[in-house]
Amino acid sequence: MNRSSSARPRPAHRDRYASYAQLSASETEDVDYRRVLVCHPGSRAAVIAPHGGAIEPGTSQIARAIAGDEFNLYLFEGLKRRHNYQDLHLTSHRFDEPRCLRLLAECDVVVAVHGCVADGERVLIGGLDAPLKADIARALRDAGLAVETDGHRFLAVDPNNVCNRGRWGRGVQLELSGALRRGRGASRLVQAVRGALGGGP
Repeated sequence: MNRSSSARPRPAHRDRYASYAQLSASETEDVDYRRVLVCHPGSRAAVIAPHGGAIEPGTSQIARAIAGDEFNLYLFEGLKRRHNYQDLHLTSHRFDEPRCLRLLAECDVVVAVHGCVADGERVLIGGLDAPLKADIARALRDAGLAVETDGHRFLAVDPNNVCNRGRWGRGVQLELSGALRRGRGASRLVQAVRGALGGGP
C-alpha cells in the first residue's frame, strides 16, 4: 500500500448547494443536469457516477462501461456549457438524490466512480467495503495501474458517503486521475473492475 499520495487538492471549493433538494429548486433538469438510471432485474450491484457529465469529465463513460449489461447504473450529469463543477457538485456525503438512494438501498455492492487531480494514470480507492476494495486493488495492479488504498485524502469512510449507502452500509469509491480518465488505461481499468465484480469481458 502506498502511503505517499500523489493526489493534489483541487482549489478551495464549497458546494453551491447543501442537498439535492436545494439544487433541484434552482437548476433545471434536462437543461442544467440530467439523472440517468438503468436497472437490471436480478442485479444486486450498482455502479454510479454522482459527478458525471461535465462535472468530473469521463466518469459517466467509465461508469457505463463498468456497468455494462449486467449491473445497475446511476449517473448524475452536468449539462451546462461551463461552471458544472462549481454549480452542480454535491460532496459525496451530501449526495442525497432520491432515485440514487432508492437504488442503492436495494444493492449489496456499490462502486462509485469519481474524478480527482493526481499525477499520471492513478486510482485512489476508498470506501467501507474492505474485501471488495482489496479485490479491485489487486485486479487494477494486475492490469498495470498505479493504485493507492490508504494515505490519500479520498478514503470515503463517512457512512453518509454515497458509496456507503447500499444495503449493508459499505461500498467502494474510485477516484480516477484525469490522465487515466482520458488515456488508454481507462479500458484496462474497466475490465479489471468488471472482473472483480464478476462481470463478463
